[in-house]
Amino acid sequence: MNCAKRAFICIMIMAVIFAGSSVPAHAGQSAEPAPRLDAFFLGTKGETGDFFLDMLNTMMKEHITWRQSFHPEDPQAISDKNLAAPEATDARKKLKEVLSTLSTRLQKGSNPWFSPRYLGHMSADLLVPGVIGYMAAMLYNSNNVVYEGGPATTEMELEVGLQLARLLGYNPEKAWGNITSGGTNANFQALWYARNLKSFPLAVKAVMPELVKGLNEQRLLNMPVSQSLDLLDKVKNSPRYETILKHTVKGKGVDPKKLGKLLVPQSRHYSWDKAADVFGIGSENIIAVPVDKNYRMDIEALDRTIAGLVKKKIPILAVVSVLGSTEEGAVDETHRIVALREKYARRGIGFYYHIDAAYGGYVRSMFIDGSGAFMSLAQVRKTARERYHISEAATWPQASVYDAYKAVPEADSVTIDCHKLGYIPYPAGAVVFKDKRILAVQTFHAAYVQDLRAQAPVSIGHYVLEGSKPGAAAAAAWTAHQVLPLNMDGYGRLLGRTIKTANMLYEAMAKAEPFQAQNGRTYKFVPLVKPDLNMVDYVLKEVGNPGLEAMNKLNQAIYDECSYVSGDLMKKDFITSKTVFSPAEYGNTPLDFVRKCGLGDAEWEKTPSVLVLRSTIMTPYLADEAEFASYFDRLVEIMKKVITKVGG
Repeated sequence: MNCAKRAFICIMIMAVIFAGSSVPAHAGQSAEPAPRLDAFFLGTKGETGDFFLDMLNTMMKEHITWRQSFHPEDPQAISDKNLAAPEATDARKKLKEVLSTLSTRLQKGSNPWFSPRYLGHMSADLLVPGVIGYMAAMLYNSNNVVYEGGPATTEMELEVGLQLARLLGYNPEKAWGNITSGGTNANFQALWYARNLKSFPLAVKAVMPELVKGLNEQRLLNMPVSQSLDLLDKVKNSPRYETILKHTVKGKGVDPKKLGKLLVPQSRHYSWDKAADVFGIGSENIIAVPVDKNYRMDIEALDRTIAGLVKKKIPILAVVSVLGSTEEGAVDETHRIVALREKYARRGIGFYYHIDAAYGGYVRSMFIDGSGAFMSLAQVRKTARERYHISEAATWPQASVYDAYKAVPEADSVTIDCHKLGYIPYPAGAVVFKDKRILAVQTFHAAYVQDLRAQAPVSIGHYVLEGSKPGAAAAAAWTAHQVLPLNMDGYGRLLGRTIKTANMLYEAMAKAEPFQAQNGRTYKFVPLVKPDLNMVDYVLKEVGNPGLEAMNKLNQAIYDECSYVSGDLMKKDFITSKTVFSPAEYGNTPLDFVRKCGLGDAEWEKTPSVLVLRSTIMTPYLADEAEFASYFDRLVEIMKKVITKVGG
């Protein structure tokens, strides 16, 4: 048996062991019991530790057996005599000492993100299938940059790409997806493709003008993505194909700043600013579209922005929206952006559309039934109530959130991170393209595109920004997807727990009575907005204190006490994150929250900045109502202690 097949079988064995004999429930069947989901986590006290160690030991033994089975007639490279030598004993002793130091440093300086006391950044307990899958594949040291560097894991990466394509609503026969180091790199790759494709019609005009006869530069720069891909299809087998590619922006045939504006929401991830710099687009060509009071992209403002550019005959390189912003968890209204693109397409204005769903992409599993169909709003809400036990009062999802997720397949590409709401180890971001024909704009080696279409072995490195990339990340995602399907019965259950918890936290904070700290002053929670997903931003406000500066100072002090900034993390009663809203990023949008806190407009003018505590509710351990109620009572008591300690 060759190395690739052996590696693949080892991972498959582990997936089967985890999956057991259970069959995922389909829509209409009885709900699976909660214990099955619990079995996939190590737990706050290592409750499944024995099983974890058993599976880890099994996979390590499989790896050792794999080595032994490769030409067993060959002699040992390391002799028993050498292993028994004093020097070898000393070396092992030294390693034990170093590993002990490593463990101490990791435990002392790492966030206890496995505990529900940690409600901070986008980290939580990891799925055991993903962890074991990663650790098992890591020993095979596969490199997915070229097929020969990791045959088994390259196949898994391509499979994961298609699994994510189905999750996002793309046709897997036409789509392409690959794993990246993270959302930043995925966004880079999407913009890289969008930039090069935007310049392609101009390159065709320079080399084969007969194919775009009658189209001036303005019309070529506004060519819709589908037409650009059709044009790419026409020339892919031409002997002048490589010459055309050399006339695109990648061949310096086109100035990237000539390709138009990049429209992003104010809530964008900072990776977009980085990407504009790296790809020569320039920060001056980024337009930040305002967000509304719910921190979603303001679609009317987007329409006005596009109309203004059209009037000035300035092309639009791409529009980017966010499905789960990193600061607020907000879901931009994808469906309305799609409608805008269609409106302008009828006027001859085309542009690339990308969705940054690095955080919120996996939530789409909550909208997909066991057969793979996207459910109606009524069905999704019924599932939320009956299977995930999200309260009817939460009205989750809001109609706009549902419509946004339904319209995802209309985008040209999507960023989605397995290492966020996929609950597998870093590094594992991903980008998925709706139409794999776009790959042909990214390489001078046309033969590889032909190989891809024939489903022959593919060297992924020809199409991505990264060089060497771990096959272990692909194995982790692949394994997790085998035991937790990308639908309402799999990941939907897990994410349903977190959205339920987030809504309970929001409601508890919004309805909680003000409490008195030991300093005799009274305080209250003020949540930012009702969560679209599972992120809750909030502040603690001293009742009767009208100062925004004072409120910021109080919440900064709370953050300092409830984060890595001070003290031993393992002794923290509660750990959270923070973010700051200022005019530079959000204009005057935060003024609505300032008013919600009972502060006057003058305070915003005097102190134009709001510091909020930010809790990403990824923990699967707080979905029980009674446990959550007890948890929130403890949280209030913790805040009383913290406020007293920081002198709030």
